Amino acid sequence: MASTTFGLIGLGRMGANMARRLAQAGHPVLAYDPAEAARASVAGERGLSTVAALPKLVEGLTAPRIVWIMVPAGAPTEQTIESLVPLLAAGDLIVDGGNADFRDSLRRAQALKARRIEFVDAGVSGGIWGLSAGYGLMVGGSQAAVQRLTPYLKALAPAPDQGWVHCGAAGSGHYVKMVHNGIEYGLMQAYAEGFALMHAQPEFKLDLAAIAEAWRSGTVIRSWLLDLVAGALKGDAELTQVPPYVADSGEGRWTLREGLNQGTPTPVLAAALMARFASQGKGDYAARFLAQLRHVFGGHPTGSGPR
Repeated sequence: MASTTFGLIGLGRMGANMARRLAQAGHPVLAYDPAEAARASVAGERGLSTVAALPKLVEGLTAPRIVWIMVPAGAPTEQTIESLVPLLAAGDLIVDGGNADFRDSLRRAQALKARRIEFVDAGVSGGIWGLSAGYGLMVGGSQAAVQRLTPYLKALAPAPDQGWVHCGAAGSGHYVKMVHNGIEYGLMQAYAEGFALMHAQPEFKLDLAAIAEAWRSGTVIRSWLLDLVAGALKGDAELTQVPPYVADSGEGRWTLREGLNQGTPTPVLAAALMARFASQGKGDYAARFLAQLRHVFGGHPTGSGPR
């Protein structure tokens, strides 16, 4: 592989496909992942090369280096940066592409500045579809750092001039991505509740897959999320194989926290986040409590339908 200044850490579902998209656009990528299976998943692909140790990654890059980190937020990101920094030199650039708390990004940018290492926080959207459709990118950092990164941002984005934005100073990229994910929670909850209403209406025997497909064209609620809904319902409109458990990875909580700190109303996000908590069983005690209280004051039986 030709020499490169660009290294990527983390070859999970997002990282591996981002590496592939960059390589396909003519940007050679040197990648590291501690898991041998992850490295093997991209082995032999054109424009991609892997190493089995972090020092080898840094040694294999031409200075000034760009190292893009795609690992889970929190401790994994913190540990990766702590291990990486002593290996780098002044003028190198670290990009955190995970869903980090923007406050962590502010702190990291300040700490790295003291070592004359540039930092960019990049919110990345697109999921498993990003390889073919491109990624939405929200980046924060100095003008100079983002300018260095621009050729890679243009390659990752849906089009060179679409789907990516320099939001502002370090921390702003992850702040905007946090809000993006909060909006996502609300949109998903609205679709879920609407389709649940139709599913629960027996009189009309509604074809939910056909309705979703029709809504994709001409309606004011058409969206990429609705495209995904239509595809999923074609396979199994009853969703019989899907457990009723919805995880939350943190960004919704952070967005709600920011709304509380600002005093900015976010009722849709709050309701969507609470619905996810309820699906995780975190509302079970309250539900049992209410059932028991209803039984005590009204003699209503517990564990049965409407009375």
